[in-house]
Parts: sequence; C-alpha cells; structure tokens
Amino acid sequence: MQKKLTDILYSFPFQLLVLHLRSNLLLIGVWVLLALMMLGKFGGGFGLSYLFLSPEYLGEVGFMSFFFVGAGFGGMVVSWNLTTYLLSAYRFSFLASLGKPFAKFVLNNLVVPLSFAVLFLVCQIRFGIWHELMPLGEVLWNSVGFLTGFATLVFVVALYFQFTNKDITSFSKNEVNNADPESHPVVTDIRLNRNQWRVDTYLTDSLRPRLVRSVAHYDAAILLKVFRQNHLNALLVQLFTLVLLVLLGALIDRPAFRIPTGASIFLLGSTVIAVAGAISFWLGSWRITGLMVMLILINFITRFDFFHHKNKAYGMDYTVPPSPYQLDSLQASCSQQAVDADMAATLEILEKWKRKAAGPNGEKPKMVFFCVSGGGLKAATWAMEVLQHADSMTNGQFMEHTVLMSGASGGMMGTSYFREMVLRRQQGEPIDLYDRQHVADISRDLLNPISFTIVTNDMFLPWASFEQGGQRYKKDRGYIFEKAFNENTHNRLEKTIGDYAQPEREALIPMVFITPSIVNDSRRMVISAQPVRYMMLEPAGVKMPGSLRVDAVDFRSFFASQNADSLRFTTALRMNATYPYILPNVNLPSDPPIEVLDAGFRDNFGLKSATRFMHVFKDWIRENTSGVVVVVVRSFERQQEIKSNVNRGILETLLNPLEIAFKVMNLQDYEHDNSLGFLYDLLGPDQLEIVRLTYHPSEELKDSPISFYITNRERADLRRAIGSEETVQGLERLRELLQ
Repeated sequence: MQKKLTDILYSFPFQLLVLHLRSNLLLIGVWVLLALMMLGKFGGGFGLSYLFLSPEYLGEVGFMSFFFVGAGFGGMVVSWNLTTYLLSAYRFSFLASLGKPFAKFVLNNLVVPLSFAVLFLVCQIRFGIWHELMPLGEVLWNSVGFLTGFATLVFVVALYFQFTNKDITSFSKNEVNNADPESHPVVTDIRLNRNQWRVDTYLTDSLRPRLVRSVAHYDAAILLKVFRQNHLNALLVQLFTLVLLVLLGALIDRPAFRIPTGASIFLLGSTVIAVAGAISFWLGSWRITGLMVMLILINFITRFDFFHHKNKAYGMDYTVPPSPYQLDSLQASCSQQAVDADMAATLEILEKWKRKAAGPNGEKPKMVFFCVSGGGLKAATWAMEVLQHADSMTNGQFMEHTVLMSGASGGMMGTSYFREMVLRRQQGEPIDLYDRQHVADISRDLLNPISFTIVTNDMFLPWASFEQGGQRYKKDRGYIFEKAFNENTHNRLEKTIGDYAQPEREALIPMVFITPSIVNDSRRMVISAQPVRYMMLEPAGVKMPGSLRVDAVDFRSFFASQNADSLRFTTALRMNATYPYILPNVNLPSDPPIEVLDAGFRDNFGLKSATRFMHVFKDWIRENTSGVVVVVVRSFERQQEIKSNVNRGILETLLNPLEIAFKVMNLQDYEHDNSLGFLYDLLGPDQLEIVRLTYHPSEELKDSPISFYITNRERADLRRAIGSEETVQGLERLRELLQ
C-alpha cells in the first residue's frame, strides 16, 4: 500500500500538478477564472456562461459552433503545455533523454485541462437539455462537435511539432560542441542538479507507467539544445495565436469570421498564459515586480490619445467646435422663451393626437404613457410580447392612444422596434404587427458579437474605421452591437433621430424619449426627435430662474451645431443600454466631453420622463383628456425578499456599504411611487390609472441573468407569462379603459 502511494506521489503527472500549484498559480488562475465563468459564478449576471455552453455561429447553435469552441479550447491546451514546458521542463532533465520529449511532457501534463474538459462537457449537456430544451441526441452531437474541434487543432499542432521538434538523437556532434552552456540560465541548474524534482515514473505514449532513467551521463549542453529548440517552437505557436486574434478582429464585419466568443475567449486565455509564462521565464523571481511595472506603464501610455480609444456617437460631427457644457450655458438654454417655444411645438402634436384618438362622438380620449424597464434581451422580448397583445386586444387603439414611450436599455429596444413597424404599416408596407416572428427577431443573440469583438478587437486597441454621414468612426463593440441588432431586425431601424421628427409631429406614432445617464454629473440626456427643453428641469425652475438646478439636457438643442438630428437611432438605443464593460461609454462632442451610459442608473423604468411630461402639460391634459393611463412594463419583479444582516463575517460587513450602493432599483421604486402619488394629486381624482404588466419568471428562472442573450427556456417562460392570470387581468383592464 505504501509503495502504491509512493508511486502515485512521485509519478510525473502528480509532480507536475504539485509544481503548478506551487509555482504557476497565475497560469492555474486562468483555468479557474474560465471555470467560474462557465459555472456562472463569475459574470453570471451578464450571462457569460452562455458564451461557452450555448455558442452561436452564423445565428445557429450546433455542431459547427461547438467545433470552433473545441478548437479554441485545443489552442489553450497547447499554449498551456508550451508555457509550462518552457517554465518547468528544466526541473525534469530526464525529459531531454526521451524521444519526443514535448509529447511525453504533454501526456503527463493533462490533469488540469482534462479536468476542465470533463467539467465543460457535463455543464454543456446539462445546459443544452435544461435551458435550451434540446433533445439528448442533439446535445450529444454538439459534444461531438466540441471534441472534434479539439482533436483537429491538436492534430494540426502535433503535425507541426512532428516535423520541427527534435529530441536528443537528432543533434550532431558539431551542434553539441558549438552549444554555449552559459548562454542560458537553466544550464547551471542542470549541471549542478539543482531544482530537480524527484520523479520515479512517467506515462508513455501508450499511457503506461515507465521508470525514469538517469541523465547524469549526458552533457548539459546537449540537454540545453533539446529544450531550446522546443522553446522556439512554443514561441512561434503562441505568436500565431496572437496574430490570429488580431486578424479575426479586423474581420468583424463579416459574419462568417465571427467565431463563437467561447472560442475567442479560449484563444485569449492561451495568449494570457503565454505572456504570463514569458514574464515568469525571463524575470524569474522578479516576475511580480515586473508585472506591476508593466501595468503601470500600460496605464500611463494609454492616457495619450493615440493609445486611448473613445467611442463616439455615430452620425454626429466631431470636427466642429464642441458645445460648452457649463452650468451657465445649461441654465440659459432652458429660458422661459425657449421652453415656451418647445411647449408650443409639442402642444401642436397633442392637438393632432387628440383628433386622432377622440371617440366617434368627440369624447375626450384617454392619454397613454408607456414606461418600460431595462433588462437586456429579456426586457426587449417582454416589451414586444406586451405591445403585441395590448395593441391586438384593443384593436389597435393602444398605439393610437399612446402619446409617449420611455424607458431603459432592452425595454426600449423592443418598444422602438414595434413602433417602427407601426409606422411602416401606416406607410403602406404589408406588415403583420402581431406576427410571432417579431418576437423571434428582437430576442436574437447580441452577446456573442459584442463579446467576440471585445476579445479580438477592443483589447488590442480598435484600428479599423467606417464612414457615416461624412464622418469616420472606429469599429469597436459599440459598432458591432448596432450592426448585429440591425441584422436581427432586418435593418428596419437603420435611421437617424431626425427621420422620426415628421411622423411624430403628425402624431402618426408616439413620441419616444431616450434618456441615457451622464457620467460627469449624473444628469439625464433626453434624446428626442422633437425640441424638448421643457424636460430639462422642473416647471417651477423655469418660472423662478436659479431656484432649481437643471437635471437633464435636451440633446437636440444642445448639440444642434454637431448635427444632432443625424445621430443614428440605433446609437441612441445603444447609449440608453450602455452597461459598463459590456458596451463602451459614448463620448459626446462637448467641452468638457460628456460621457453617457445606461439610462437605468437614473431611471430604469422611464417614469421620470412620463411624470415630468405630465407635470409640464397638466393643464392641457386636464382640459382635453378623460384621464391618463400609465402602463408600467417590467421585466423583473418589483417585490423582493427582505434579507437579514445578522451573522455577517468581517468581510461581509466591510462590503455592506457597497451592497447598499448597488440596490439602485429599489431606491428608484420608492422614488417613482412618490412621483405617481404626486401625479394623482396634480391631475385630480379618477384622472390617473396605473396598469402594471410585470414578468414573473418561473421559480427555476428567478436567478437567470440579465444579458443580451436569452435561452429557449426563457423564451418559453416569457410566452407563458404573457398568458398568466395577472398579465391577462392587466391587459383586460387596459382594454376597458380604452373602449
């Protein structure tokens, strides 16, 4: 028993594992990080696990998509072995005496990647059956695709090494005599037998254990020759991986070259392993210091404009002088005269809306405000489901009565798409508003193209550019988000903000307010096709200049000199959905530059916009309508379980303030309830109705991530929820109000 234990402890695979845990923790950390991503423990809220377990290629999840992921995994396995061979082989000098030393090293170094592969296949099979509702045969076929991709990549690399790598029998006596044993730091260690790890057995090509033989009779110089030549091949393969990533980034416009992000993440992981290995190899015990110095240098260099990429709003002119973003200029832009002019323009729209929505006998119509939450593609899909059913049940009266649509991120994507189809049908296109295909279009994957571009392009500094309206912009993940979104929605939203000005003025479609948050000072940017300077501060602030601070900016008037009307509509939607890291913050042409991100940081439900609009036009609303209906559409539940703070550890206690800071949605709920209560008093009794249409996920999907990807099970659950008793009651109430 003791001998068997000793055989295991001093076997080459076990000793390599121990060595990695002792000396190569950074490399092990890459595997651990990817495993946590795959298990949903890291980035689970963004759906990063979907990139591995449900990869898409050309819009399909299947054999080919998993083939690419398997090939990417194979590349990482090769890089892992090449790097650890570079760092560790000299500790096992017996390798140099073997035929095909690198191949022997790989066979004995598969414990970590093999464990990861088993974990991947278990997770992939479970995910495919449970979340994607695939039959077992299809799931297993995808597993075969992964293994085939892995095997193909490994075979190609092995073929390369077969013709290039040399073992100890391949070197001539002249090559040995010409070797300089002092030109490599490892040689001294081999000669003095330092840092040699005890190994009694190793696995052969046939996976059988064999005793290690002594290499004391070999000259250190020839052992060095073997290691050096293998190291050169390792460098070439790793350099090829880096070049491949850059090339893929240059081809992001072509769907055929957008390999699944899971594959590109594996390739990036292989590059990280290679770079970390190179630093460790050349700097030795100074590697941590060297890494810190390198990070400091990178931070310093990227401060310069040439190395610092800033995403821009597509369609806007950055060549003209920027608009001054100062408190005085903001206050001046919403003067009484300017606000009155914009209100007059909106009142004309409201008058046209009233004539369109009035009853057959001239009855005053109900005014509808559609407020939709953010929440990735789940919110976009839920918004589409609600709009189709609401408009269908009311025989088209819902969109006829709706004056304003506002909200955040995914919800506004689905809302804007439906509004565009309403407009196109009015213009004569044969569009069935209630076709299920529209739900399928808006729920198509966006996460894969975004993350693929991050890995292959943005991390290496975007360099390719494109032209829009005579201006040039860099291609990055913001660009590919819009491109993929337009592809998914048949380019129906390939328009500018200005293209919607006339249809809104004629009250053919509801107005839309897109309200991203301004990073600089937490104000909101109100993007509308209409002049809306009355949205910049509370009405009392206009009448009492200087008494209240401006808390919003009218995009159209503020950036009039920078072609605000030429802003791409999909760019406005992207600005409204810019969650940190997932999409790049947009920099606008002002002085100082304004940086904007997700609307959800200020108003995740669009209720701020609706309540202020009603406050501004309260007199007209009371006189010309029979009341207001606020439809609040949420893609997540309003009420949450109250958690206890008892028995917290010291780290949990230290992090508690951060936890409070992230509970923004709860705070917004309380604020919005207060605003709606204010509106009730402002408009008068029986003049305000609130209809809430909330997606309540099934119990097993309560913790599913908010992401730009949704699974087939989530699609089915959203379909179930639209038919739930609570939702049907809400839609029936809406139908009664609009009759």
